[in-house]
Amino acid sequence: MTLILPTNLADYPSTLALKEGRITSPRVTLDFQGPKSASSGFKDMIRNNRYQAGELAIVTFLQAKIYDKPYVLLPFAVSGRTQHHCIGYNRELGPLSPKDIEGRKVGVRTYAQTTGLWVRGILSREYGVDLSKVEWLTIGTSHLAEYDDPANCTRLPAGADLAEMMFSGEITAALMGNEMPKDERVATLIPDAMAEGARWAAREGYIPINHMFVLHKDVASPEVQREIFRMLKESREAAPESVTAKLPPVGLEANRKGIEAAIDLALEQKIIPRRLSLDELFAGVSEDLLA
Repeated sequence: MTLILPTNLADYPSTLALKEGRITSPRVTLDFQGPKSASSGFKDMIRNNRYQAGELAIVTFLQAKIYDKPYVLLPFAVSGRTQHHCIGYNRELGPLSPKDIEGRKVGVRTYAQTTGLWVRGILSREYGVDLSKVEWLTIGTSHLAEYDDPANCTRLPAGADLAEMMFSGEITAALMGNEMPKDERVATLIPDAMAEGARWAAREGYIPINHMFVLHKDVASPEVQREIFRMLKESREAAPESVTAKLPPVGLEANRKGIEAAIDLALEQKIIPRRLSLDELFAGVSEDLLA
């Protein structure tokens, strides 16, 4: 009998072969029910067990592990990228350097957003920004009901628009990632951001992970894990090399440094209350997938 799993997975070049049915399994069928933007389904997944399989932001999984949510993390990064370009400001209001955001207001969708974690880490470690001196203005709640933002976060009223606030000067900068407006007024807070991101990744030895693949523990048998891992891997291999070269690699060891960095930053930024070990993070995963 084929196991059918409600799944939340977006359309990426690396997932199209799987989502279009070119890669299948006689044992497991992924029933793609999630929204077009997978992140819109994360809260429902974690709070209501809406999906039994799918991608999940790495920061959301760190919090899910802290609060004992019933999901198992496969050592497969679905998405990732360099992050330097993901924070911008309105150049018409004058030049701005990373240190200049201290004592000012910066907008971000949610404080625990994974892109926010990486960008704040870069600002702190590479540019000496004291993150505690920034007021982070958020427009949404965490995916985890148990989590509260740090004291230097302020929730914006419903309907707030970070782009409009950035252009009007109500906020000094906006951390928006792919949602950053394509507008000539927008400049990246980090100069030469794309090139600097590439240099950073080469020096650090990893590409920051955004989303990884998880399974509900009730269906995460070793056989199911292996089949889904195989399908994800084959789907990625079917994508153009120009796409896969920009993604985090496959497997635990290849991503160990990036995962440990995410844990360190989440602890530093008060997103998780204690350090998680990799053994704890990958509890319940078939040993052959961790080799």
